[in-house]
Amino acid sequence: MLVTNNDLMLPAMEKAYAVGAFNISNLESMLAVVEAAVEERSPAIVAVTPSSIRYAGLPYIGKMVKTAAKSSSVPISLHLDHGKDVETASKCIEAGFTSVMIDGSHLKFEENVALTKRIIDLAHPKGVSVEAELGRLAGVEESTVEEKEAILTDPDSAEKFVKRTGVDALAVAIGTSHGAYKFKGEPKLDFERLRLIREKVSTLLVLHGASSVPSEIVEKAVKYGAKLSGAKGIPEKHIQKAISLGITKINIDTDLRLAFTAATREFFAESPNVFDTRKILGSAKEAMKQVVKNKMRLFGSSGKAF
Repeated sequence: MLVTNNDLMLPAMEKAYAVGAFNISNLESMLAVVEAAVEERSPAIVAVTPSSIRYAGLPYIGKMVKTAAKSSSVPISLHLDHGKDVETASKCIEAGFTSVMIDGSHLKFEENVALTKRIIDLAHPKGVSVEAELGRLAGVEESTVEEKEAILTDPDSAEKFVKRTGVDALAVAIGTSHGAYKFKGEPKLDFERLRLIREKVSTLLVLHGASSVPSEIVEKAVKYGAKLSGAKGIPEKHIQKAISLGITKINIDTDLRLAFTAATREFFAESPNVFDTRKILGSAKEAMKQVVKNKMRLFGSSGKAF
């Protein structure tokens, strides 16, 4: 069934688990998420970025996910991830997305507030939930104190932002980053900052850039020719701690890309005579599905479908 992010995240906040938001860009990645959700009896957020929309086409990718969700036995939402402008968010709302993220984190505070409120005015009358972001995701382990403070989410600013916008969910920056190279040294997440944010705001909290970059997947990809030296993600124990401190939505993209890459590289190397695209992409789908299932178990959402 097709629902909103609010429908999925409010029960997660009440019962102290998190819902995974899994980025897709084609049929195989979408099937991996939906099939995993059904098999795990877990709610799931199918997330689509503007670049994926440009790649697959909004009518195609939107209808594909909505068709899968409506015929599914578990609750699934269709979410715009990292929308940057009113036009993109508006098109997704009109296309039937049940949740949109407007990312004004690159803007000044007042501009971010204004942009977020504008999207809320478009989305809420149509029953669409809205996520915003305050603070910027980046690798901060080498930053000076001043640079780090400028990047991470300020708890007082988060309180003001939520009160002024009425946003449904807020993505916070506590030291995670996008991509497969999150840290050069030991992971450094600011859990005290997250605790303070949770104390000051009652809205739903989101963690972006949270892929774990599993070593076994990286090793398989490297074995078959990938160049991924130094790839490192967020330890699973850090994810669990973030959930215990109030995170109810966790975004996963890099781990799915790595699984796809490792599986297809292995398939080409081990089956050089096969040219059936269904078999090639089928192996990638199964690899991604296993990643999604593992995340659902880690986040505590398995068995929570309602």
